[in-house]
Amino acid sequence: MHVESESLILIESALLESKFLQRTVTVDFYLPVNVPNPEEMSLLLINDGQDMPKFGLDNLLQGLYEEQAIRPVFCAAIHAGEERKMEYGTSSTVDFKGRGAKAPLYSQFIFEELLPYIRTTYHVYSFREKAFAGFSLGGLSALDIVWNYPREFSSVGVFSGALWWRNRDQDDENYDEDTDRIMLQQIRQGKYHAWLKFFFECGTLDEDKDRNKNGVIDSIDDTLDLIKELKAKGYPDENICYLLLEDGKHDVATWGKAMPYFLKWAFGG
Repeated sequence: MHVESESLILIESALLESKFLQRTVTVDFYLPVNVPNPEEMSLLLINDGQDMPKFGLDNLLQGLYEEQAIRPVFCAAIHAGEERKMEYGTSSTVDFKGRGAKAPLYSQFIFEELLPYIRTTYHVYSFREKAFAGFSLGGLSALDIVWNYPREFSSVGVFSGALWWRNRDQDDENYDEDTDRIMLQQIRQGKYHAWLKFFFECGTLDEDKDRNKNGVIDSIDDTLDLIKELKAKGYPDENICYLLLEDGKHDVATWGKAMPYFLKWAFGG
Protein backbone atom coordinates (compact mmCIF):
# COMPACT_ATOMS: atom_id res chain seq x y z
CA MET A 1 0.00 0.00 0.00
CA HIS A 2 1.38 3.41 -0.97
CA VAL A 3 1.24 6.01 1.78
CA GLU A 4 2.05 9.59 0.84
CA SER A 5 4.44 11.30 3.21
CA GLU A 6 3.31 14.39 5.03
CA SER A 7 4.46 17.59 3.39
CA LEU A 8 7.19 19.26 5.39
CA ILE A 9 7.27 22.34 3.13
CA LEU A 10 4.85 25.22 2.75
CA ILE A 11 5.32 27.47 -0.29
CA GLU A 12 4.05 31.03 -0.29
CA SER A 13 4.66 33.87 -2.76
CA ALA A 14 4.72 37.62 -2.28
CA LEU A 15 4.92 40.65 -4.54
CA LEU A 16 7.14 43.34 -3.04
CA GLU A 17 6.98 46.85 -4.48
CA SER A 18 10.60 47.96 -4.34
CA LYS A 19 11.28 51.69 -4.26
CA PHE A 20 14.97 50.98 -4.80
CA LEU A 21 14.62 48.74 -7.87
CA GLN A 22 11.54 50.53 -9.17
CA ARG A 23 9.83 47.23 -9.91
CA THR A 24 7.64 44.57 -8.37
CA VAL A 25 9.80 41.78 -7.00
CA THR A 26 8.33 38.31 -6.75
CA VAL A 27 9.67 36.25 -3.86
CA ASP A 28 8.79 32.60 -3.22
CA PHE A 29 9.12 31.44 0.37
CA TYR A 30 9.81 27.77 1.11
CA LEU A 31 8.85 27.38 4.75
CA PRO A 32 9.60 24.37 6.94
CA VAL A 33 6.53 23.30 8.93
CA ASN A 34 6.24 22.22 12.56
CA VAL A 35 9.22 24.22 13.79
CA PRO A 36 8.63 24.72 17.55
CA ASN A 37 10.95 27.71 17.83
CA PRO A 38 11.08 29.76 14.59
CA GLU A 39 14.34 31.38 15.67
CA GLU A 40 16.00 27.96 15.38
CA MET A 41 15.55 28.24 11.60
CA SER A 42 18.31 29.39 9.29
CA LEU A 43 17.60 31.80 6.45
CA LEU A 44 18.71 31.14 2.88
CA LEU A 45 18.33 33.90 0.30
CA ILE A 46 18.48 32.64 -3.30
CA ASN A 47 19.06 34.72 -6.43
CA ASP A 48 17.25 33.73 -9.65
CA GLY A 49 14.46 32.32 -7.53
CA GLN A 50 12.27 31.91 -10.61
CA ASP A 51 14.36 28.86 -11.51
CA MET A 52 13.72 26.94 -8.27
CA PRO A 53 10.65 25.06 -9.60
CA LYS A 54 12.73 23.84 -12.55
CA PHE A 55 14.79 21.59 -10.30
CA GLY A 56 12.11 21.10 -7.67
CA LEU A 57 13.50 22.87 -4.63
CA ASP A 58 10.41 21.87 -2.66
CA ASN A 59 10.90 18.16 -3.34
CA LEU A 60 14.61 18.46 -2.67
CA LEU A 61 13.98 20.08 0.72
CA GLN A 62 11.25 17.54 1.51
CA GLY A 63 13.67 14.67 0.92
CA LEU A 64 16.41 16.22 3.03
CA TYR A 65 13.98 16.86 5.89
CA GLU A 66 12.69 13.29 5.73
CA GLU A 67 16.29 12.06 5.93
CA GLN A 68 16.94 14.52 8.77
CA ALA A 69 19.94 15.62 6.73
CA ILE A 70 19.48 19.36 7.33
CA ARG A 71 18.18 21.67 10.02
CA PRO A 72 15.08 23.82 9.29
CA VAL A 73 15.80 26.41 6.58
CA PHE A 74 13.55 29.32 5.65
CA CYS A 75 14.26 29.85 1.94
CA ALA A 76 13.49 33.13 0.17
CA ALA A 77 13.81 32.67 -3.60
CA ILE A 78 14.04 36.11 -5.21
CA HIS A 79 12.94 36.33 -8.84
CA ALA A 80 15.26 38.25 -11.15
CA GLY A 81 13.88 41.15 -13.17
CA GLU A 82 14.36 42.30 -16.74
CA GLU A 83 17.44 44.26 -15.65
CA ARG A 84 19.14 41.22 -14.13
CA LYS A 85 22.57 42.16 -15.55
CA MET A 86 22.26 45.59 -13.96
CA GLU A 87 20.95 44.46 -10.56
CA TYR A 88 23.41 41.60 -10.17
CA GLY A 89 27.15 42.22 -10.14
CA THR A 90 29.49 43.92 -7.69
CA SER A 91 28.38 46.94 -5.69
CA SER A 92 31.81 48.51 -5.60
CA THR A 93 32.14 49.02 -9.35
CA VAL A 94 30.48 48.23 -12.65
CA ASP A 95 32.11 45.91 -15.15
CA PHE A 96 33.78 47.11 -18.34
CA LYS A 97 30.42 47.30 -20.13
CA GLY A 98 28.74 49.23 -17.34
CA ARG A 99 26.80 46.21 -16.13
CA GLY A 100 25.99 45.92 -12.44
CA ALA A 101 25.11 49.60 -12.09
CA LYS A 102 22.08 48.74 -9.92
CA ALA A 103 23.91 46.26 -7.68
CA PRO A 104 24.03 48.78 -4.78
CA LEU A 105 20.26 49.24 -5.13
CA TYR A 106 19.77 45.48 -5.09
CA SER A 107 21.67 45.34 -1.79
CA GLN A 108 19.39 48.03 -0.42
CA PHE A 109 16.38 46.02 -1.53
CA ILE A 110 17.71 43.01 0.39
CA PHE A 111 18.45 44.81 3.65
CA GLU A 112 15.84 47.56 3.69
CA GLU A 113 12.87 45.87 2.03
CA LEU A 114 13.12 42.07 1.88
CA LEU A 115 14.53 41.32 5.34
CA PRO A 116 12.13 43.74 7.08
CA TYR A 117 9.25 42.13 5.15
CA ILE A 118 10.29 38.69 6.41
CA ARG A 119 10.55 39.92 9.99
CA THR A 120 7.18 41.67 10.05
CA THR A 121 5.22 39.15 7.97
CA TYR A 122 6.52 35.94 9.51
CA HIS A 123 7.39 37.34 12.96
CA VAL A 124 10.86 35.85 12.86
CA TYR A 125 13.15 38.50 14.29
CA SER A 126 16.38 36.55 14.24
CA PHE A 127 17.68 33.41 12.58
CA ARG A 128 20.17 30.80 13.70
CA GLU A 129 22.30 31.86 10.73
CA LYS A 130 21.88 33.44 7.31
CA ALA A 131 23.26 32.38 3.96
CA PHE A 132 23.00 33.62 0.37
CA ALA A 133 23.21 31.49 -2.79
CA GLY A 134 23.15 32.18 -6.50
CA PHE A 135 23.92 30.85 -9.94
CA SER A 136 26.22 32.32 -12.60
CA LEU A 137 25.88 36.12 -12.33
CA GLY A 138 23.51 35.57 -9.40
CA GLY A 139 26.33 33.67 -7.69
CA LEU A 140 28.65 36.63 -8.11
CA SER A 141 25.94 38.86 -6.64
CA ALA A 142 25.47 36.58 -3.63
CA LEU A 143 29.22 36.47 -2.97
CA ASP A 144 29.54 40.23 -3.33
CA ILE A 145 26.74 40.87 -0.84
CA VAL A 146 28.01 38.36 1.72
CA TRP A 147 31.56 39.68 1.42
CA ASN A 148 30.47 43.28 1.93
CA TYR A 149 28.00 42.51 4.75
CA PRO A 150 29.88 39.78 6.64
CA ARG A 151 28.17 40.37 9.96
CA GLU A 152 24.81 39.56 8.35
CA PHE A 153 25.82 36.14 7.01
CA SER A 154 27.63 32.95 7.87
CA SER A 155 27.97 31.34 4.43
CA VAL A 156 27.54 31.74 0.69
CA GLY A 157 26.86 29.31 -2.15
CA VAL A 158 28.29 30.18 -5.58
CA PHE A 159 27.21 27.89 -8.42
CA SER A 160 29.08 28.41 -11.71
CA GLY A 161 29.85 31.90 -10.48
CA ALA A 162 30.59 34.70 -12.95
CA LEU A 163 33.91 35.32 -11.24
CA TRP A 164 35.41 36.52 -14.52
CA TRP A 165 33.56 39.86 -13.88
CA ARG A 166 36.18 42.38 -14.91
CA ASN A 167 36.69 46.11 -15.24
CA ARG A 168 38.65 45.82 -18.47
CA ASP A 169 37.84 43.93 -21.68
CA GLN A 170 40.04 40.84 -21.90
CA ASP A 171 40.80 41.79 -25.51
CA ASP A 172 42.30 45.06 -24.27
CA GLU A 173 46.08 44.91 -24.61
CA ASN A 174 46.35 46.20 -21.05
CA TYR A 175 44.08 43.50 -19.57
CA ASP A 176 45.68 41.89 -16.51
CA GLU A 177 44.08 38.81 -14.96
CA ASP A 178 45.73 39.57 -11.66
CA THR A 179 44.20 43.02 -11.23
CA ASP A 180 41.19 43.29 -13.55
CA ARG A 181 38.91 40.59 -12.10
CA ILE A 182 36.76 42.64 -9.75
CA MET A 183 35.74 40.05 -7.16
CA LEU A 184 39.28 38.76 -6.75
CA GLN A 185 40.42 42.30 -6.03
CA GLN A 186 37.66 42.72 -3.45
CA ILE A 187 38.82 39.59 -1.64
CA ARG A 188 42.44 40.69 -1.82
CA GLN A 189 41.70 44.15 -0.44
CA GLY A 190 39.06 43.10 2.08
CA LYS A 191 39.22 42.00 5.70
CA TYR A 192 39.22 38.53 7.19
CA HIS A 193 36.08 37.40 9.03
CA ALA A 194 36.69 34.06 10.68
CA TRP A 195 33.08 32.82 10.68
CA LEU A 196 32.44 33.10 6.94
CA LYS A 197 32.19 29.88 4.92
CA PHE A 198 32.29 29.56 1.14
CA PHE A 199 30.82 26.91 -1.19
CA PHE A 200 31.77 26.88 -4.88
CA GLU A 201 30.45 24.60 -7.63
CA CYS A 202 31.79 24.27 -11.16
CA GLY A 203 31.02 21.86 -13.98
CA THR A 204 33.64 20.54 -16.36
CA LEU A 205 31.33 21.58 -19.22
CA ASP A 206 30.46 24.99 -17.77
CA GLU A 207 31.94 26.60 -20.88
CA ASP A 208 34.65 26.05 -23.48
CA LYS A 209 36.60 29.31 -23.16
CA ASP A 210 40.23 29.16 -22.06
CA ARG A 211 41.59 32.68 -22.29
CA ASN A 212 45.05 31.88 -20.91
CA LYS A 213 45.39 28.66 -22.96
CA ASN A 214 46.34 26.53 -19.94
CA GLY A 215 43.94 23.70 -20.77
CA VAL A 216 41.49 24.63 -18.00
CA ILE A 217 38.19 26.38 -18.77
CA ASP A 218 37.86 29.91 -17.45
CA SER A 219 35.06 29.24 -14.95
CA ILE A 220 37.21 26.67 -13.15
CA ASP A 221 40.33 28.86 -13.34
CA ASP A 222 38.47 31.88 -11.97
CA THR A 223 36.98 29.86 -9.12
CA LEU A 224 40.28 28.27 -8.13
CA ASP A 225 42.02 31.64 -8.30
CA LEU A 226 39.42 33.15 -5.99
CA ILE A 227 39.79 30.25 -3.57
CA LYS A 228 43.54 30.93 -3.53
CA GLU A 229 42.82 34.52 -2.55
CA LEU A 230 40.52 33.37 0.26
CA LYS A 231 43.22 31.05 1.58
CA ALA A 232 45.81 33.81 1.32
CA LYS A 233 43.44 35.98 3.34
CA GLY A 234 43.49 33.34 6.07
CA TYR A 235 40.43 31.16 5.45
CA PRO A 236 41.22 27.52 6.30
CA ASP A 237 40.25 24.54 4.16
CA GLU A 238 37.34 23.68 6.46
CA ASN A 239 35.70 27.03 5.62
CA ILE A 240 35.84 26.41 1.87
CA CYS A 241 34.07 23.70 -0.12
CA TYR A 242 34.76 23.20 -3.83
CA LEU A 243 32.49 20.85 -5.77
CA LEU A 244 33.54 19.95 -9.32
CA LEU A 245 30.87 18.07 -11.25
CA GLU A 246 32.11 15.93 -14.12
CA ASP A 247 30.04 16.73 -17.23
CA GLY A 248 28.29 19.48 -15.26
CA LYS A 249 26.98 22.26 -17.47
CA HIS A 250 26.10 25.91 -17.05
CA ASP A 251 22.44 25.13 -16.57
CA VAL A 252 19.66 24.73 -14.04
CA ALA A 253 19.76 20.92 -14.17
CA THR A 254 23.39 20.87 -13.05
CA TRP A 255 22.79 23.40 -10.29
CA GLY A 256 19.86 21.29 -9.10
CA LYS A 257 22.22 18.33 -8.74
CA ALA A 258 24.65 20.48 -6.75
CA MET A 259 22.08 22.07 -4.45
CA PRO A 260 21.75 19.09 -2.02
CA TYR A 261 25.53 19.15 -1.49
CA PHE A 262 25.33 22.84 -0.61
CA LEU A 263 22.32 22.50 1.68
CA LYS A 264 23.89 19.62 3.62
CA TRP A 265 27.20 21.48 3.80
CA ALA A 266 25.60 24.72 5.03
CA PHE A 267 22.76 23.38 7.18
CA GLY A 268 23.67 19.76 7.93
CA GLY A 269 22.01 18.49 11.06
